[in-house]
Amino acid sequence: MVTVNRSPHVLLPDSSRVLALPFFPGEANFGGDRSRVDLIIERIQALSDEEVDREVDRVAASFAGRHRDIEATWERHAERAADVAPAVDDLSPNRRRLAGMAFTQEYAFESTAVCNPSIASVGEEAPDGTLEFVMTVRSIGEGHLSSISFRTGRVSADGKVELDEVSPWAQHGTRRSGRFDSSIFRTRLQEMRVDNDLSNRVLDDLGPEFTLEDLEIALARLAESDVPAALRFETERAMHWLAASNYEVQFGDIPISERVLSPAAPVESRGMEDARLVRFVDDDGSERYYATYTAYDGFEALPQLIETTDFQSFKVATLTGACARSKGIALFPRKIQGDYVALARTDNESTFVMRSDHVRRWEVAELVLRPSEPWELIQAGNSGSPLETPEGWLVIMHGVGPMREYVLSAVLLDLEEPTKLVARMREPLLVPEDPERNGYVPNVVYSCGALLHGDVLVVPYGFADYGVRIATMSLSDVLDAMD
Repeated sequence: MVTVNRSPHVLLPDSSRVLALPFFPGEANFGGDRSRVDLIIERIQALSDEEVDREVDRVAASFAGRHRDIEATWERHAERAADVAPAVDDLSPNRRRLAGMAFTQEYAFESTAVCNPSIASVGEEAPDGTLEFVMTVRSIGEGHLSSISFRTGRVSADGKVELDEVSPWAQHGTRRSGRFDSSIFRTRLQEMRVDNDLSNRVLDDLGPEFTLEDLEIALARLAESDVPAALRFETERAMHWLAASNYEVQFGDIPISERVLSPAAPVESRGMEDARLVRFVDDDGSERYYATYTAYDGFEALPQLIETTDFQSFKVATLTGACARSKGIALFPRKIQGDYVALARTDNESTFVMRSDHVRRWEVAELVLRPSEPWELIQAGNSGSPLETPEGWLVIMHGVGPMREYVLSAVLLDLEEPTKLVARMREPLLVPEDPERNGYVPNVVYSCGALLHGDVLVVPYGFADYGVRIATMSLSDVLDAMD
């Protein structure tokens, strides 16, 4: 019998936390050839100095205190407008400030739901037995658009969980292009079925690694060749799309709870969902954090990979390979026999183990477990990265049963051969209970990762795709409940 202790912490949607995002209402004006940005700048120029000063003062007063540094955001958005409408650079300081205001909007990134958390330890255990952690949360706002936000806290030696106060502010960081691995880029183009003589010609010109600027130069050289534009179009579009889906995000020195990874690439334009966070230790002892998440563009869901060492600078990259197609990929926290290893639900209903010599390329998957229990008749899959114990790899699982009810359970995999099932629970570990079964999506408990601290198992979970709670239990009791 496993005693599940639900902590008093409950995270709920908060519409007061907002991001200041760019707002450019269409590049082209439907009534003519001029961009709407040009027309807005023209209207700002037509205002009197008194009207400009009055509106700037009104907006500044109205939005005071809602952001850490809204003035810097307005200036960034004015600079972006200048790329489309050079007349922005000729505006007076206050008119330029008004332009930045005009091209900014607030987005309540967690106004609809917070759910599906993951968790990983940071630093070493303190002398008093306390362990710090970072928790990722799927934050859902208007239009069911998902972002990844963060919380911090700690768990004591006796299993007491504390969460730090959340900042009232939020920022989405500064995005820039990353560096690309030519072999991975080429493989992904092949999977997209757009590899051809033109794409190979461009990549051969770039070398083993390249930047977006390098790619632009290579594409410009291709445009100067005798290849007709009609033949170049699809290749150029595909290479730009893929390059835009690999990027970096940098945050300033602000609390982790203010940092939000919001959709910034075509592949994730409709959401970044269900990050599975893991503290990864390489063979040389170096550490980094990976998080696999589901990118959704409104038509297709694909896995992406986040990498960070400090939760301040993040690299986001596409995954490649025949098996990099499913939702719910979760990395093991270390290599096994020299390979990266991951769990996946390759057929959308069963659990597979994948191996690879590259963390971004996944070609091979081996079936480990098919749904068999009554509470997982529809499907079963991991609820985060495996946790290493002396008895084996502990995997928190989710199962979907009758009435589309989501529950949590657990299985144990062999340490050296994780395709071997050692034991599993025959009853659910956590089920939706009143009142947490009611919400945006009823009858759901779902987790994207757990934390082990001594004999204390910490399982944060989303309920009803609406809020987040945290459960703790004894690892020994969980293992004893398996056969």
